[in-house]
Amino acid sequence: MAVIGPGNIGSDLMYKIFRSKYLEMGMMAGIVESEGIRRAADHGVAVSTEGVKAVAEQKDIEIAFDATSAAAHLKVNGPTLKAAGIKAVDLTPAAIGPYCVPCVNLAQLQEEDNINMVTCGGQATIPIVYAISRVAGAAYGEIVACISSKSAGPGTRANMDEFTETTSKAIEVIGGADKGKAIIILNPADPPLMMTNTIVVRVKDPSVGIEKITESVNEMIADLTGYVPGYRLRVPPMMDGDKVTVIVEVEGQGDFLPEYSGNLDIINSAAVAAAERIAERMLKEREGA
Repeated sequence: MAVIGPGNIGSDLMYKIFRSKYLEMGMMAGIVESEGIRRAADHGVAVSTEGVKAVAEQKDIEIAFDATSAAAHLKVNGPTLKAAGIKAVDLTPAAIGPYCVPCVNLAQLQEEDNINMVTCGGQATIPIVYAISRVAGAAYGEIVACISSKSAGPGTRANMDEFTETTSKAIEVIGGADKGKAIIILNPADPPLMMTNTIVVRVKDPSVGIEKITESVNEMIADLTGYVPGYRLRVPPMMDGDKVTVIVEVEGQGDFLPEYSGNLDIINSAAVAAAERIAERMLKEREGA
């Protein structure tokens, strides 16, 4: 297992990998000497400042997380990993491969050579859009992801435009809405507030009723908390005509990042959950060979 991008997201991924029973941290790669590179080296992890090139040269690495930028994944990292036969779990909004929200569609994607983890806001909200859509249909889905400005590092800020575009598309492709819209807000409050997400869905069949919608949402949350334990309802489903509103909160696990950085924790937790299932399948195939 390799992590490309030794920033906050990459460092948190490393700590999550350390406690995984299916993944082993093989390399941390960046393009300059950095705090993250030094941190990984201090933990006995092989490091490199030659980026994806160094990862591609490692014969024992089969899966790599890309925690850099959309531009880097599109132009260099994605194609290089594919050429090397390394499965890519893309945490940028590049979306070379299909969108992956583990509790919704991971089962259909485990053999893909590149999967995209959408965005932090997408991982937090698309499961709710999908849960509503599967029982009542969704003509329109809108999400507002509010995160602490302190948890938005340079990579997150550089990808803000891609965030809204990628999340909006994934609300449609994975969430099942005919039309999707995404908004991100950086909250400067101090002390920092937890990631809070407001989901609004205009349903096609309001006659389904709030009870059935709530049941579907609760089932989805139970699946999601299997890999994001800090995910919880802040405001349960409310219905006004054909409009259903849900508010959820995400508290981070505190592996490396502060607990208020639920936005980074949820996309990392989703990426690790996806990689674990891919690795588990690969191990079973070898055992059966």
